[in-house]
Amino acid sequence: MARNPLLLCFVTVLSASVVLRAQFAPPPRGVDPGVRGGDPGAGGPLTGLNSYQMTYFALGHEDFVAAETVEEGLGPRMNLDSCGGCHSQPTTGGSSPATNPQVAFATAAGALDRLPSFITLNGPVREARFVRQPDGSADGGVHALFTVSGRPGAEGCSIVQPDFEAAIADRNVVFRIPTPVFGLGLVEQIPDRAIRANLASQADDKRALGIAGKVNTNGNDGTVTRFGWKAQNKSLVIFSGEAYNVEMGISNEMFQTERDETPECQYAATPNDNTVMDAETTEQLLNGVDRFAAYMRFLAAPEPSLVKPGGTLSIQNGRAIFRDVGCAYCHTPQFMTGRSYVAALSERPVNLYSDLLLHNMGPLLADAVSQGVATGAEFRTAPLWGLGQRIFFLHDGRTRNLVTAILFHESGSGGNASEANAVIQRYNQLSGQQKQDLLNFLRSL
Repeated sequence: MARNPLLLCFVTVLSASVVLRAQFAPPPRGVDPGVRGGDPGAGGPLTGLNSYQMTYFALGHEDFVAAETVEEGLGPRMNLDSCGGCHSQPTTGGSSPATNPQVAFATAAGALDRLPSFITLNGPVREARFVRQPDGSADGGVHALFTVSGRPGAEGCSIVQPDFEAAIADRNVVFRIPTPVFGLGLVEQIPDRAIRANLASQADDKRALGIAGKVNTNGNDGTVTRFGWKAQNKSLVIFSGEAYNVEMGISNEMFQTERDETPECQYAATPNDNTVMDAETTEQLLNGVDRFAAYMRFLAAPEPSLVKPGGTLSIQNGRAIFRDVGCAYCHTPQFMTGRSYVAALSERPVNLYSDLLLHNMGPLLADAVSQGVATGAEFRTAPLWGLGQRIFFLHDGRTRNLVTAILFHESGSGGNASEANAVIQRYNQLSGQQKQDLLNFLRSL
C-alpha cells in the first residue's frame, strides 16, 4: 500500500516539534504541599523551666493575647490592639493568621478609620513604612495604619490616618509582616562568636556561589543584633519595648515618648506602661515589656514533623538536597546556645535554619529601608523552623506559595545581584522529584 507523503511529512514535523519541546521545556517546578495541618507543635513553654519561670511565662502569655484599650494607653496611632492578634498562626506566638484581624479592627466600636487597600480579609497582617519623607529625604519608619479617633475613651481626638493611597500611587510605601516569636530565648542566647565563626566558615565555597553576608551590630558596643527582618534589635527586651510603642502606640520605660503627641489624644500618663515600684507580688512587679520579653524568652521552639508531608524518605532526601544545592550556607541548620542562668536555655541546640546574617537579596526583594548597617536590599536570613505551618512568605507577605517565595530569591546582576542567585539556579536544575522532596522537607519544618 502506497504511503501518503503528506501524512509522512506531518508525522515528521510533529516528531520534531515534540523533540524541540522536550529540549526547551522548563523543568518541572514541584508543588508546594501547603500549610501543614495537625498539631501545631509549638506554643508551649520550654522544657525544664522552674516554677518561677513558668509564672513569668504564664503572665507574659496573658499580656501577649490581651487586647489593649485607650484607657490603658492604646494609640493614638497603632496597627492593632494586641500582640496575639498578629502572632497567631498556627497558635499564639506564630505569624500572620488566615483571617486578618486588622480588617475588623479598622472600624470596631465606632472607630473612624478607613481600611487601606493593602489590608484585606484573607491577606497578611501588615505594617507600612514610607520610603521617603515629603522633602525626598530617607524615611523608612513605620506609619501606623489606624488611630484612636472615634474609639471608646478617645473623646476629643480627631487625628486622621496617613494618605496611604497617595503613597501607593507614588511608590512610597513598603510592607512588613509579623515574624514568629517561637524559640527566641534560644536565639538570644547564641553567642556572638558563634555567629561570627559561622560567617567565616566555608568561605571559599560560599564565595564561589556569590554568598557573602555580614552581621548587623549595635552602634554603641558593636555586639551582634539579631531580631527583626533586618536583624536590627539586640535583645528581647528592646524588641518588646519597641513593638509595644510602634505597633500599639503604648509608650513604656524603654520608649517613653508617644509617637503622636497631639495633646487632645493623650489619655494616659506617659509612659503608658510602668514598673510598679511598691509592688507586693510578682504579677504587680512585671511591667508589660518585661512580661512580653519573658514570654518570648521561655517560649519553646517549633517541633518539625518526621513524616508529613510526603513521608519520611522524601523529607530525608529533601534535607540532603537542601544542603547540596547550597541553601544551608545561609539557612544554617543549627547553632548552640552558650551558658545561661536559665538551665532550659543553657548549652542547648537551636535548630532555626538561619545564620542570623544580613544578605543582599537583589532588586526583587529590596525595600529601600536601611536599619543599622542593613541596606535597602539586605535582609536577615529568615529562620525556617516552623515554616511548615506558615501561610504567608517573604518580608511583605506577597505570596502564599513556597515555590514563588523561593524563586523571588533570584534577581539582579553584578553589584546588584542577589546572593542567592547561584543557589536558585541550582534549584532550577533539579528534577521534578528532587524539587518535590525539597519542598516536602521545608514544609516538614
